[in-house]
Amino acid sequence: MSPHAVEDDGRGRAQQQGGHDDDGGQDDEDDDPDVQDVLGERHFHGDLADGVHAASLCNTQQRGCHRWALCHLRPGWTETCPRSQKVDSHYCPSCLENMPSAEAKLKKNRCANCFDCPGCMHTLSTRATSISTQLPDDPAKTAVKKAYYLACGFCRWTSRDVGMADKSVASGGWQEPDHPHTQRMNKLIEYYQQLAQKEKVERDRKKLARRRNYMPLAFSDKYGLGTRLQRPRAGTTITALAGLSLKEGEDQKEIKIEPAQAVDEVEPLPEDYYTRPVNLTEVTTLQQRLLQPDFQPICASQLYPRHKHLLIKRSLRCRQCEHNLSKPEFNPTSIKFKIQLVAVNYIPEVRIMSIPNLRYMKESQVLLTLTNPVENLTHVTLLECEEGDPDDTNSTAKVSVPPTELILAGKDAAAEYDELAEPQDFPDDPDVVAFRKANKVGVFIKVTPQREEGDVTVCFKLKHDFKNLAAPIRPVEEADPGAEVSWLTQHVELSLGPLLP
Repeated sequence: MSPHAVEDDGRGRAQQQGGHDDDGGQDDEDDDPDVQDVLGERHFHGDLADGVHAASLCNTQQRGCHRWALCHLRPGWTETCPRSQKVDSHYCPSCLENMPSAEAKLKKNRCANCFDCPGCMHTLSTRATSISTQLPDDPAKTAVKKAYYLACGFCRWTSRDVGMADKSVASGGWQEPDHPHTQRMNKLIEYYQQLAQKEKVERDRKKLARRRNYMPLAFSDKYGLGTRLQRPRAGTTITALAGLSLKEGEDQKEIKIEPAQAVDEVEPLPEDYYTRPVNLTEVTTLQQRLLQPDFQPICASQLYPRHKHLLIKRSLRCRQCEHNLSKPEFNPTSIKFKIQLVAVNYIPEVRIMSIPNLRYMKESQVLLTLTNPVENLTHVTLLECEEGDPDDTNSTAKVSVPPTELILAGKDAAAEYDELAEPQDFPDDPDVVAFRKANKVGVFIKVTPQREEGDVTVCFKLKHDFKNLAAPIRPVEEADPGAEVSWLTQHVELSLGPLLP
């Protein structure tokens, strides 16, 4: 969890780490995804622009700030909340068609109508052209018809390059290459599915056989075992065992596969394999081959379009308090969230606005901006790191922060476009606050580099108040306005760039 720290001039990078005094000890159980999802969360796993890098640090490991969420059992923001993930919907990022999970599984998580370019992996578009065809009744006459083909607007690849026939309709029915081992693979899949079903039935039968037969009769009616303990009648079957047996005739339809045969001699290479000139423009790259592992195309003439991968919308839920942490809307065209309790939407944002020339053992003044992402007032205090702070490990400069408390105005989307709006009056110190605009404040900090070479890194604490908007509703007479407000402390790490000689 971190306020996203991004500098405007691209000279360095800014990192921020969130923490709380009541930090838990469990690790986050949700997998990070390299899975392509569209939670709308801001993932800071890499360079953003011009060498700018923003990430969060937790236990000396970089983690995205989307991992920090508001848990009802823990005060403030935490990353240790055990979470469960649920896929809400599958959809195609090109045509925005959504489908249930069962249908997506049958289609191998790919869209049936959209394709990716096999050369540059961009989305293919359908283009129309006019062709002349002879009439079947009168060959001497011709008629103009429209034909559709696939084309890439980036690398100029078309479906005609690999000999795919044009279609008379704009969607569907495109020719797909036949794999020579498709029947063999399907037969192996059916065989192992049948084998797994038999093993499951045997395990369930052994579990029933190991059950004790001296269970007291007093519990028979309570647990519905009265009919099982009675003497079975002739011609009747036990219902529990009926579902564990194979279907009728399944034993007679047992699938038999032929084992693979090892050959001693392989087909030799052509005589001109090592002597013929190689045209690199016709040879596929490693990435193009790995995208089609079933065919492994060697030449560009063997590249066929691939069906586009589906994306998912997922929701996150805390396993302990059973509250939703993030839940997107079901419609693929919407980027809004029904619930979005991630830290970047509630913690003040830190940005580096201007950096002076930094020199060894010379004090310089750096201008930072603090932005309030919530609609209510936020009180912020900058604190220096204490000696022996376990988070203060990368600092290479001494920092002097303003001792006064800063007040950030609430976020107002309408005020950003209202030029006639009167600015709010705050008791700001001109030596500390450079400017104030809406919910943004410019603050001066003083930095003194302590090393003669390398990048300048400063660390300090950002303490702010947080109003728990998800607190349970209580009667007015029992409500305590101060009980819902808690003070949180975040560890901020700023990389200001290299020293000047």
